[in-house]
Amino acid sequence: MEGHWALGIGYWFFMAKSFEDLRVYRAAEELADSVWGIVSRWKPLAQDTVGKQLIRAADSIGANIAEGHGRKTYADNKRLVSIARGSLYETRHFLRRAHKRGLLSESEVETLRDIVEALPRALNAYLNSIGRDGE
Repeated sequence: MEGHWALGIGYWFFMAKSFEDLRVYRAAEELADSVWGIVSRWKPLAQDTVGKQLIRAADSIGANIAEGHGRKTYADNKRLVSIARGSLYETRHFLRRAHKRGLLSESEVETLRDIVEALPRALNAYLNSIGRDGE
């Protein structure tokens, strides 16, 4: 992992040189890959309706983090991380629909729950750190 440590307001934090080094990005990637694996086993009707939307929403979380990291201004990065947060809530919506429609097993729900519950805090922490580190 490349990067450097920087002093924030009362704490040290790791400055990632690449979006792939960001823990929040890796968590988003884990969620998207888990969603893909689950949806790929659904019947065609479920895949074609809620499945495609769920995959797109989950993929969009990491994609917006990556795009924001590549932007030149803190404002652009923050805007895209905010969009990533919106995509997370869209993902949660489609997971609720899938569960209600009997498309998710209890073990699949448990697999996804920890990531889905941790990501809002991670996204907010990352959003609040943008621009404070002089990167």
